[in-house]
Amino acid sequence: MNKYLVMTIIAVVIATIFSVPLLTDQFVNAKTLKKIQFTQTLTSMQDPGQGHESHQLALILSPNKGAIYDGSITYTASEPVQIVVLHEIDKEDAKGQPTWTVDSDTVFGLTLVDPSTNAGSYEFTGAALALHTKNTNKFTTTVSVDGWIRGQTPELMEKKEETIFEPALKLSRSSVSAEIPLHKAFFDGKSVYYIITDTNDKTHAKAISEKQKWKVEIAPPLSKTPKESLSDVYMFLNGIEGNGTRGFQDEIFSSTPAQTEQYSAIRSVTHVTWKDDQEPEVLDSVQKILDAQKENKIELEKTSAIINMPQIVWPDGQMSVRTDKTLTDDTPYVGGQILEINLEKMTVTFVAHRGWGPDGRTIYYIVTDATPSGPASVMGVTNAPTLAKAVTSPAAVDLYQFTNGIKGSGPMGFQAGIASAALGDDTYSPLWRISVVTWNESVKASVLETIEDINAKKSAGDVTVELARPMDSDHVVNCPFIDPFQ
Repeated sequence: MNKYLVMTIIAVVIATIFSVPLLTDQFVNAKTLKKIQFTQTLTSMQDPGQGHESHQLALILSPNKGAIYDGSITYTASEPVQIVVLHEIDKEDAKGQPTWTVDSDTVFGLTLVDPSTNAGSYEFTGAALALHTKNTNKFTTTVSVDGWIRGQTPELMEKKEETIFEPALKLSRSSVSAEIPLHKAFFDGKSVYYIITDTNDKTHAKAISEKQKWKVEIAPPLSKTPKESLSDVYMFLNGIEGNGTRGFQDEIFSSTPAQTEQYSAIRSVTHVTWKDDQEPEVLDSVQKILDAQKENKIELEKTSAIINMPQIVWPDGQMSVRTDKTLTDDTPYVGGQILEINLEKMTVTFVAHRGWGPDGRTIYYIVTDATPSGPASVMGVTNAPTLAKAVTSPAAVDLYQFTNGIKGSGPMGFQAGIASAALGDDTYSPLWRISVVTWNESVKASVLETIEDINAKKSAGDVTVELARPMDSDHVVNCPFIDPFQ
């Protein structure tokens, strides 16, 4: 009996010894676990680590004694980079393992991951996080971090993101699905699938809206799109009957996203008409159109119509489809903008993001393409360098996004953005020139809903408004405003 009693007591003691650290750890976690989520563009600096003086480093999460980060990073950079994760250790515990130090007194264990790519995602746990190259050339990177901090709030985050946790603004239905009709076209004899969202021309808007049973919006500023930001589309007004936007054969594009330097979703429309004495046939490339014109079979009419026709699927490529298809009020912008591409139903389902119009009206928009490549890659949309030529033109209008202040559903993790125009306005365009609004003292931040609100806070010296220049480049985004509930 005593033998069994002793064994029972020993078992209880052992269980207690193991449970105390677990309970203590859970208590610590409950007290100090904090959420961190942000998107930021950084420029590298000389690596301050000893032995790394000829290297470049972009510090994302700075070391702070007692702080542990855990989460994921999605990044894109101007050149292939390495991922650096530091681990807090005692100096005497180094014992030959890879380390990183600035002063030889504070030493960190070093994990160096070399994916040999300039874009990717990585799960990390450690005391600091950075991107790194082994050369002296500065690089730029846009990173999105989604994770947790256990321990002290890092000084860097306290300084730059004082209100990253609170206060917060939760807009209902901040991300919803929007099913949009697909159209089929040709490029160089192969199939392309695309959508039609906006045009400067009321006749085309009415005809296409009726045919696709989904509204094409009027965007008068598209008339001012620079030629360098346009691509061509050929639209048939007669000939072989088919599923083209005018009831005849499919349209023909002059480029796809595979022709990166030529591609634009913003298309200048040329009408194609078969002559009465000719036998129509299906043409499937720009070259065949030019040949038919040379043979005097067709007439070409360059119109003043400009149509926004983002391509979804093209030869050997397509836009990214999200792996996580569950939409919530916290759905991030990273990971792709498309939920489903259905070539049988001829539909594509986008994530529609909620924001404010100039007077506080609710607006929804999708994202199809952008420049430069960094933000385009992070959002999972088409890289369209030609849009940069529109940044100073009347075709691009202003969209304001927030870099700090009230946490919310905006692309940088703060309140939703404010547009300078909305659907139905004479100044509405799907091409948006992004400006960033930064609270000079984020603890004093309040919710802004209108352009007038931004201007008032700017005049009072409460916010700074700057043109966004990620990767030190002109930043334009093709964000068609839509009605996702039609």
